[in-house]
Amino acid sequence: MSGADAPLMLVFGHGYSAGFVTAALRARGWRIAGTTRGETEAVAAKGATPILWPGDDAAVAKAVAAADAILIAIAPGRNGDPVLTRWGAAIAAAKPGWLGYLSATSVYGDAGGAWIDEDTAPAPGSARGRERLAAEQAWQALAGAHDLPLHIFRLAGIYGPGRGPFEKLRAGTARRIVKPDQVFSRIHGEDIAQAVLAAIDRPHPGAVWNLCDDDPAPPEDILAHAAGLIGLPVPPAEDFATAEMTPMARSFYSESKRVSNARIKRDLGLTLRHPDYRSGLAAILAAESQRDAMEQQPESIEAPVPEPSTTVASSP
Repeated sequence: MSGADAPLMLVFGHGYSAGFVTAALRARGWRIAGTTRGETEAVAAKGATPILWPGDDAAVAKAVAAADAILIAIAPGRNGDPVLTRWGAAIAAAKPGWLGYLSATSVYGDAGGAWIDEDTAPAPGSARGRERLAAEQAWQALAGAHDLPLHIFRLAGIYGPGRGPFEKLRAGTARRIVKPDQVFSRIHGEDIAQAVLAAIDRPHPGAVWNLCDDDPAPPEDILAHAAGLIGLPVPPAEDFATAEMTPMARSFYSESKRVSNARIKRDLGLTLRHPDYRSGLAAILAAESQRDAMEQQPESIEAPVPEPSTTVASSP
């Protein structure tokens, strides 16, 4: 199946995570259209047809009506979820065969380092967490009212190529902040894509899943392991209590929890490619090495980047 006959995925907010989803879907012959505020070249480079939004409402409306699957990857704000506000009614009328929402484990708030799962009552302690929870509930209300096959993925901290610690370690700017009993869960971008595709293959309308790896760990351990992988000294420890940090950076240390992924693995038969940070960091280093090798090759003539789409055509 190819061209206009191929299934279409529309991604609202085609950013970092969506790039992995696009690569995996294209390998299956899907077309992907992705909205962006202005990074059209970046979206096209990932293999998706870019749609400017806010801006090109006509193209978005056409994509919503044609999409076999829709994935919402735009964070909500103080005024709610912008996709739901503008396009909720259109999505309800289109009734896509699959609907996904990328949320975050911040909806749980702080657990003092304890294990939590999907049966743990959300108790967000940050504005980000409260906005995420409100958006989840709003999408669930829309799905319930219009029988939409909604799947919610609560993502832990996202990492992957371009979002690893190696660049800062090489530049000497990495900081090893130590806060006693602080642990984070994380998820590699490739495993986000794996989970989305598995949920398309084995839909569970109404499901809410945590999406994280198997090994919650202190952030200082990840940094020390990364330094060892590239033969650099481990940065000195800095006490969280006295370290100079921006309010935003400090806020990420306000919550400590170990997030269980047992449900999504059971429901979808999911086997993570990167079940812990050791595997994930090794993969990032390999990808970055491959990228550097390619950049050193002689330049070739590149095809022009497609213009932002006003129609939903085959992905470039």
